[in-house]
Amino acid sequence: MTAQQTITAKTKSAVGFSTEERAAMKEHAQELKTAARRGSRATRADGEQDVLMKIAEMGESDRVLAEGIHAAVKASAPSLTPKLWYGMPAYASDGKVVCFFRSAEKFKSRYATFGFEDKAILDDGTMWPTSFALTEWTSAAEKKVGELVKKAVG
Repeated sequence: MTAQQTITAKTKSAVGFSTEERAAMKEHAQELKTAARRGSRATRADGEQDVLMKIAEMGESDRVLAEGIHAAVKASAPSLTPKLWYGMPAYASDGKVVCFFRSAEKFKSRYATFGFEDKAILDDGTMWPTSFALTEWTSAAEKKVGELVKKAVG
């Protein structure tokens, strides 16, 4: 490989998607196909089952976090519908994602993330957090997640 080919290869990989990101996009495409196949027959239970199955597949540390978030979201905002979003548990209102869990293990990250999309009503002045690092499920984390979710749905 010439020096130019090496530079070009490095540049393409640096600006392209990671293996984990590409896998998440493939999962999202599959989620869209599944939703289209279910069509109007889709139920809240379908989304809940999909999310619980995905959580069950996770490694122990991510699974504990995802189970805690799932329970906290259900308790704090029962109006949100569980669904998969890029292969991760998410919770939607009117089909639009409000909040989501992102596995540390799947994305080879130092910590898991609990985040919000722009449908969430977290506005606080001109700047506010929309994503939170999560390393351990504690009563304080449960309380904070519950408060954030309640605020997010209004």
